Amino acid sequence: MKSDEKRSQRLNYLLKCYLSNPQEGALYLRAKQMGVSDSTAKDYIRTVIIQAHKIYSK
Repeated sequence: MKSDEKRSQRLNYLLKCYLSNPQEGALYLRAKQMGVSDSTAKDYIRTVIIQAHKIYSK
């Protein structure tokens, strides 16, 4: 599996988690459970929150 495919799957999973429980702390813990670094987890959180705001604004 390519790294961009893995990232996409992780982001989709985190987006589902965030939409059901919109708390950054819980989202960060989920990202860290995936075995990513702190900076990658924070990047995932920013990306997921932006995507969620786009969904909510529709």
